[in-house]
Amino acid sequence: MNLINKMLVAKAALLALWAVSAQAATNDDIAERIKPVGEVCVMGQECKGVEAVAAAAGGGARSADDVIAKHCNACHGAGVLGAPKIGDGAAWKARADAAGGIDGLLKHAISGINAMPPKGTCGDCSDDELKGAIEKMSGL
Repeated sequence: MNLINKMLVAKAALLALWAVSAQAATNDDIAERIKPVGEVCVMGQECKGVEAVAAAAGGGARSADDVIAKHCNACHGAGVLGAPKIGDGAAWKARADAAGGIDGLLKHAISGINAMPPKGTCGDCSDDELKGAIEKMSGL
């Protein structure tokens, strides 16, 4: 072998040795690297760790004002694409009468209607939080 080939082989061997030593060598290190990052929970069954997640996320229900400010105001504040404006009792009453009252409006809010996607922009809002926001915006 000539000198250049020997130098290339030495560099390749050194690089391979470095790569092997950089990776975890023990089973504990490997298990730590590939451990699951989450858990799937089924409603109605016990799920470990959910309490910690709920506490970290703020836990309890959001107020109607919080939901409106963060999720509803963008469209209902200005009446975007025909959305009834916040505080326009006549427009909300007409929609409520056509939908079957507040529960009908809630049903539309959950499933989406016209340009509004399901649950508006609050995919993690509970039905009670949405109902509170509808009642606050409509005055009904």
